[in-house]
Amino acid sequence: MRLLHTSDWHLGRAFHRVNMLGAQAGFIGHLVTTVRERGVDAVVVSGDVYDRAVPPLAAVELFDDALHRLADLGVPTVMISGNHDSARRLGVGAGLIGRAGIHLRTDPSACGTPVVLGDDFGDVAFYGLPYLEPALVKDEFGVEKPGHEAVLAAAMDRVRADLASRARGTRSVVLAHAFVTGGEASDSERDITVGGVAAVPAGVFEGVDYAALGHLHGCQTITERVRYSGSPLPYSFSEADHRKSMWLVDLDADGAVTAERVDCPVPRALARIRGTLEELLADPGLARHEEAWIEATLTDAVRPADPMARLAERFPHTLSLAFAPERAPEDPDVSYAQRLADRSDQEIAEDFVAHVRGAGPDEHEQGVLRDAFDAVRADEAVREVAR
Repeated sequence: MRLLHTSDWHLGRAFHRVNMLGAQAGFIGHLVTTVRERGVDAVVVSGDVYDRAVPPLAAVELFDDALHRLADLGVPTVMISGNHDSARRLGVGAGLIGRAGIHLRTDPSACGTPVVLGDDFGDVAFYGLPYLEPALVKDEFGVEKPGHEAVLAAAMDRVRADLASRARGTRSVVLAHAFVTGGEASDSERDITVGGVAAVPAGVFEGVDYAALGHLHGCQTITERVRYSGSPLPYSFSEADHRKSMWLVDLDADGAVTAERVDCPVPRALARIRGTLEELLADPGLARHEEAWIEATLTDAVRPADPMARLAERFPHTLSLAFAPERAPEDPDVSYAQRLADRSDQEIAEDFVAHVRGAGPDEHEQGVLRDAFDAVRADEAVREVAR
């Protein structure tokens, strides 16, 4: 059976104020063409279909168009909700839509109920594990302390139990939306840290033939059977070096996996450039980036006049401008943003306690801070679901 694995469409999302709807429509067209021309037997979409719980109408219309075009091909599609989606909204009409071969899996309680498709060698069971917010699903899965590993492990126990009840030789595919250990993150993913821990081990997916992951925006191989497709389009400059693609996965009669990357059309290259304004305007080596979307970091000791307008004369698609004067690290003028770069909310809060009190929080106080951040994030998730 040949699968096309994609995820993280983020329909409705802009890129630094650039409307990406046209590029997203172009990707949908590319997806449909790939399904038709490469003999795909099933499409799997591993979450974050939309960029937010209540997407704009244009994004909903594009999703509707995608569903119709996939259904017209007669190729089954299995799709889960991600942490950006409203699971309840995405799942509206799932039973009816399923009759057209589009299988929406957004209910955590149905993790152990697969979509079963067949080929010349027998059945393939597709298990959809929508994004599992630990605080919201801990009771469903009977875990005492909510955490990503605990709820995913419980969900996978249901998957393995169902698979064990099926005919010998039944192959299996799991769709999941999670941060798996070994994956490389980018700046455009929403933080899903719980209790100071975001990642779960790849071993949680033991026992299935292929785990089609979503959430991380870079296409990557965790193991031969556990892979991220990544987002089909870039959504942050941290993805400047990404090769945007989907996985074309072949499952043979014994469940062995062969995977090939299929490149996605990207509307414009991304580039990060750094130096003084005069250096960036004069450097002949930057000519290759003149038509790219640009993130420029100026290192001038004194902020130059009209930097954005001057940059745009050479780089008309400059979208982001930052200032990082080259000063010694101990310089008191180093920006607040620079001091906080790459630090988690927990670390920033602990630094604040140390600054105010003269000593950092002890182990108990660190736990209190962690619980507070987790509670706020869980409350935001609940509010999003209720909207």
